[in-house]
Amino acid sequence: MRNFLRKLLPRHDALKDNRWLRPFGSWLQQPDLWHLHRRTVAGGVAVGLFCGLIPGPLQMISAALMALLFRVNLPVALFTTLYTNPFTIVPLYLLAYRMGMLVSGHPLQNMPHAFPGLNANGLWIWLTGLGKPLLIGLPLLAISLSVIGYFAVLLLWRAMVVMKWRARKRRG
Repeated sequence: MRNFLRKLLPRHDALKDNRWLRPFGSWLQQPDLWHLHRRTVAGGVAVGLFCGLIPGPLQMISAALMALLFRVNLPVALFTTLYTNPFTIVPLYLLAYRMGMLVSGHPLQNMPHAFPGLNANGLWIWLTGLGKPLLIGLPLLAISLSVIGYFAVLLLWRAMVVMKWRARKRRG
């Protein structure tokens, strides 16, 4: 798994030489942002899952900033935000709305169904009609997904290491 991910990551000298990234060179040269350790990868997944629910084009920017802040794997954090896309965003927001209704004590009711169209203004009007339950549910869902993702990566990483240990023991 580590070797597969290493092939996808850019080299440090490629980042230094990139004219667009040169102003951020000192920040991007932090080793934790690029190393493939279980904690940095798990942290990158958690950051990506959290920032993936941020509306609009701010997902990757916020994931990059949080990866710098928490010193987790930057490419993993950016890639993980892609779990939200036009096919998954509506079910995720519906789940967040339901979670918000349960936590806030609002009686469960049907979603506002008057969706005015597939444009940014119509989506915004529809989302603001959801109100308080969505504002409570989105951060709650983001935190839940991050915690689950973090520990799932740690468990998966550990399971893969144990399998390799056992395979090595059988061979030797």
